[in-house]
Amino acid sequence: MDRESFWTEDPSELLRVGDGFRLDDVDPHATPGFDGDKADGKRALAVGAAILAEQQELLYANSRGGDDERRILLVLQALDTAGKGGIVKHVMGAVDPQGVALTAFKKPTDEELAHDFLWRVEKVVPDAGMIGVFDRSHYEDVLIGRVRQLAPADEIERRYGAINEFEAQLAASGTTIIKVMLHISADEQKERLQERLDRPDKHWKFNPGDIDERLLRPKYMEAFQIAFDRTTAPDAPWYVVPADHKWYARLVVQHLLIQALEAMDLDWPPADFDIAAEKARLAAS
Repeated sequence: MDRESFWTEDPSELLRVGDGFRLDDVDPHATPGFDGDKADGKRALAVGAAILAEQQELLYANSRGGDDERRILLVLQALDTAGKGGIVKHVMGAVDPQGVALTAFKKPTDEELAHDFLWRVEKVVPDAGMIGVFDRSHYEDVLIGRVRQLAPADEIERRYGAINEFEAQLAASGTTIIKVMLHISADEQKERLQERLDRPDKHWKFNPGDIDERLLRPKYMEAFQIAFDRTTAPDAPWYVVPADHKWYARLVVQHLLIQALEAMDLDWPPADFDIAAEKARLAAS
């Protein structure tokens, strides 16, 4: 099966935030552009896994061959249970882990709070040849920061501009930025939280605070909309991915990564040694 055979339209075009975008118009249960079911999606994901693995190895190999610029930063933002962990496990799990830099941002420490909000983020931007994955990110500071009023209003406003400058600098230095919001419906989130409560093997994933955050869903949707309006840029696009179907969300993120890597038109770096001479030395050894 060809990876593209079930796509009727390019999801990067369908799901990219553009002028006039409204989060309220996105159906979290839809599967835009994919003409298939869950079984088809899983097959497409398996085919794409091999392609992603090869493309990631090409990126990594080029960095060892002297390409000190190109890298990818995948930003994952979502409400609780939307599937960020599943993206890391089922999409990024298909590639060589030495070429992936995963950072899961938690509540800021006292040391981090003593610095500007981007201080802890700037320290973990991916090196050349890497696919960096931010499980949550600097956007927490204009999402929960806004909803929970963790900073003054004028500081929240300043942060949008700081984020734009930060991402523009990353893009100018060779970073391909892919920002994804996994959009889960309230009903689906409730089912997933219920499953965590019902299953002993899922209790470790449950946090009573998740319900508190769930009650603030309308405010979070508003905060996301403002973030999209203020921080979508040609070199740092947002994609809103319907996430009620885990398989679809994973497939879309995989597609975005493969598309970004293929656009680099990578080839294997040439040998920096005499191949014939080394073959002769090996044969004689």
